[in-house]
Order: sequence, then structure tokens, then C-alpha cells
Amino acid sequence: MYDDNNWNPVTGDELAGFLDQINPVDGKFKVSPETTSVAWRQLPFYERVVLVRVKEPGWTPRNLNIYYLTIDGNLYRLNGTSPPIHEVNALAPVKITEENVLEYLRFFCYFVRGEEGPFLIAEDINNPDMPKDMDDQTRTVVEGTIRAASYEGKNEQGFFLCDGVVFYSNALFIANFAVQPSGMIEMLDDEPIAADLPSKVDSPIA
Repeated sequence: MYDDNNWNPVTGDELAGFLDQINPVDGKFKVSPETTSVAWRQLPFYERVVLVRVKEPGWTPRNLNIYYLTIDGNLYRLNGTSPPIHEVNALAPVKITEENVLEYLRFFCYFVRGEEGPFLIAEDINNPDMPKDMDDQTRTVVEGTIRAASYEGKNEQGFFLCDGVVFYSNALFIANFAVQPSGMIEMLDDEPIAADLPSKVDSPIA
């Protein structure tokens, strides 16, 4: 998620202090200033909130990334459920606009998970959260299916309507979403495109 150059590394005393606050994460994932990397970035739908990412090469699974939202010095662990996001949305408060609604949709669908993992908004075959082990046939199916998510205007209740291709577990479907100004998201409709693919999204956060 967000594998781009907009991350700012946390170093030195600030790194040590942050790791002291969270160690061990969820009571089981150890962190240390020598090996753990921490970085933060802005999100366009929040003014006072930053997203923090924690990586540690010694964890199992190795591709685990742990994320927090932080506001006014308080940490909210993004653990795959919606309450931490809704709590921060109320506090911040979240400001969703026509310009940032798709970014919010990607964020919410990645961090609020089903039993099989994230609802990845699938727009680019090179997204690092896409399955790494796709064979040529699967890759062709996925490349032919995915496309940029789109904002389709507002409904009479003032909700932002969006649609996009979702890669969940080993299936692809087209979904229509209503995003409320409060940050609640409802999936209005979904239409399967490809199921039982031999590859699945594997991007653990807990």
C-alpha cells in the first residue's frame, strides 16, 4: 500500500521513542531501533493525521507491514477492522472531497479487511500489493480486467459514488461504492469477473 516516494523516515531518538511506545506490537511483534524501520506520510483527506508504517525483517510473515494513524500524539493501530478508522475520522475530522475520494476509497478498502485480506482496488498490475506469483495466464486475465477506479458524482444524499475493480483473495470483481462524507463506505453492488484464480492477494497487516 502506498509504495511510493512520499514516505519520510523516522530516525534517532524519535525512532527509539516511538518504538518504546509500541513494543511489542499486539503483544507479539518485537521491534528494535537497530533493525526496525519506521516511516510516516500525509494523507490528503486528513489535516492533522499521519499514517505511520513499521517494518521489521525478523517478523513472520516476512512481508508483514504494521500501520498506525496518529493524531495529537495518540496512536490508532490499523488492524484490519473499521473502528480505528471511524474513530480517527470523527476526531480529525475526515474531509472527503471529489478530488480525494478515490484515495480514501483505496485507503479504506485496503485497511478494512475481510477474512481473506484486503479489498484491493486493482488499478495497476505493478502495484506491489498485487499477487507476486501470477502465471502468464492469470496475469493476462488480471491485466485485461483492471482499470483506474472512477468517481461517478454524488447521489441525492450527498454521498460520493465510485466504482472500481476489486481484487479480494483470489477473485476479481467490479464494485460500486457510496462514500459518505463521514467516511463510512457501503458497497452497493458487486459483479464477479474472475474467481478461483491460482494467485491471491497476500499483504498482511496483523
